Amino acid sequence: MNGDPSPKTVDPHLLLFQNVPMRIAIAGAGIGGLTTALSLHTAGFRDITVYERVSELRPLGVGINLLPHAMRELTELGLGERISKLGVAPATLAYYNRHGQQIWSEPRGLAAGYRWPQLSVHRGAMQLELLAAVRERIGVETVRTSHRLIWADPGGRARFATETGEVEIDADLIVGADGIHSALRRQQYPDEGPPVWNGITLWRGTARAPGFLDGRTMIMAGDAQQKFVAYPLDGTINVIAERRGRGFGGDQADWNRAVGPEPIIELFQDWKFPWLDVPGLIAATDEILEYPMVDRDPVGRWSSGRTTLIGDAAHPMYPNGSNGASQAILDARTLAFHLATAPTVEDALAGYEAARRPPTTALVHSNRRTGPEQVMVLAHERAADGFADIHDVISADELTEIATGYKRAAGFHPDELNNRPSLTPPKVRS
Repeated sequence: MNGDPSPKTVDPHLLLFQNVPMRIAIAGAGIGGLTTALSLHTAGFRDITVYERVSELRPLGVGINLLPHAMRELTELGLGERISKLGVAPATLAYYNRHGQQIWSEPRGLAAGYRWPQLSVHRGAMQLELLAAVRERIGVETVRTSHRLIWADPGGRARFATETGEVEIDADLIVGADGIHSALRRQQYPDEGPPVWNGITLWRGTARAPGFLDGRTMIMAGDAQQKFVAYPLDGTINVIAERRGRGFGGDQADWNRAVGPEPIIELFQDWKFPWLDVPGLIAATDEILEYPMVDRDPVGRWSSGRTTLIGDAAHPMYPNGSNGASQAILDARTLAFHLATAPTVEDALAGYEAARRPPTTALVHSNRRTGPEQVMVLAHERAADGFADIHDVISADELTEIATGYKRAAGFHPDELNNRPSLTPPKVRS
């Protein structure tokens, strides 16, 4: 299933470095990097250092969704309860057209038969919770801020820029968890160029406003040209608006450009549904950040010698399907499993890539085709002015196949996820 990374049995004689300390350096203290550190520690590794470019980690960002496969991994890391306290577990996901007519609805998380919930949580709050766990379990000095990766060689030497000059380190493994603008990926692919923009701009923020529907539903409304997403967080509502065409920042749009709400309200002025006032919710948003929707083409390898990539450094993808953070968590757990159960670093990285690169490559391409949100695209193409009955437009079988197919591709079909072996390796180190 989805490049199942965990064999049914493990030969204890193949456990990597059972009696030899292994030095591991992780570039990036985002969700992927911190989860990697925690996964390695759970797998028995102790000499772990995380290098972060910013001088202070602060709770930045907006809401993200952790799908059941990610919540399974966090739970098996002993973090499920503390992460769950940060967010809201949606019980339903529903898709609508731009007229507010429902196209598809399905249960999510525990209500869908998973053994683990789906969770909507503020990205910054989750990052700080993972940081606290790293410091508790591995040590307060594990994360070193103001260290920006500028170079690494396949043999395990890396150079960082700091506030007082450059420093070099030696490691047995260097993990690039440094995001879509990864320095390690740029070194491996120097001619790749900037991320690829698909012509869509997103505006994201959180609003303090009354809930909608049953208070536990994540909604997506619109089509390929324009879309609106909303779901409850802890005390707020996460808001995402998107439109094909140049953003208000034009070609200068970046990841954290704040914009005023008025132009976005104008774009959605007619989206007033009986169950949600979209322009009113946008107007209630405290701060709106403008993002270009970008990704990168999949590459043929993530590893070079004793270096590898995870998360957005390895496979940046469009946010369709709510899979970015979840896939980074799966990367982290899979990498730690193979490092703990392979005879060499090189074998471990080969196993990690074999398990993770094919499914994430498929996901990048699927998300470019709008992933499970394809149901909204089809509804608009076949009935732009709306419909009396969605099954006159899209058959029940076609709707089900789109939803089920994406779950299988992303690795969270309930039957397969509930029954696959754990990614927690045997503990062989004290």
